[in-house]
Amino acid sequence: MRTRMLALTSAACGAVLLAAAALPASATGPGTGPGTGTGQEPPEAAEATAPGVDEREATAAELLAEVRACARISKGAYRTDSGSAKATVPVCGTTDAVFWTADMDIDCDGRRTKACNRKTDPYFLPETAFQSSRGEPLDSAALPYVVVPAPSKVWDYRKSGLSGGSVVAVVYRDRVRYGVIGDTGPTGIIGEASYAMAKALGIDPDPSTGGAGSDVTYIAFKNSRVSPIESRALARSRGAALAAEFVGRS
Repeated sequence: MRTRMLALTSAACGAVLLAAAALPASATGPGTGPGTGTGQEPPEAAEATAPGVDEREATAAELLAEVRACARISKGAYRTDSGSAKATVPVCGTTDAVFWTADMDIDCDGRRTKACNRKTDPYFLPETAFQSSRGEPLDSAALPYVVVPAPSKVWDYRKSGLSGGSVVAVVYRDRVRYGVIGDTGPTGIIGEASYAMAKALGIDPDPSTGGAGSDVTYIAFKNSRVSPIESRALARSRGAALAAEFVGRS
């Protein structure tokens, strides 16, 4: 729910770069586990290969093929970070979905957990735009969700059939993971998802040093809200069905 720019001194920047270089590609930084005692479902570590996953589900390649052409619905474009020189990311639409391709910054807001708190995330906020069925902030360490820009003259997600709890498919490389819209961010920036979503996609979820620089595609399905918003199982089953319809498998 905020810009991702730290005012680091040159010495601090060098320390960050050295630390990043020393980490293996799979390193996740501090607090790799989700919070405990939150009442929300635990992460599903191997969703794509878990028993019972339908082999007929839409693949990353199939989904990307459906979003090659952009029919722009945003009145302009978004930056991927507050320091980006240009706004280059449009929001595109189809009959059934809205999509964009950007980077992935890590949203660690919401419930305080071992992974997400003021010590692990200098931008931590103890709230999310949308709340759980218990009226509590969402748990970004446990729930895969996507952050959309707050409504503005550039684009208002609410006018595109989206809301908190709308189902989203996120594609990164050859992986597809499903989640919900769970938070809103700055009006001029796009490309952010929860700690849990990043981790599920194999992206470093560390809120300070993690994320992906580009090539993350977000496909939000219109009029697809699931309830309760914190149910990973509902988001995954509904997402898989909607994605299959989107690529013409049903």
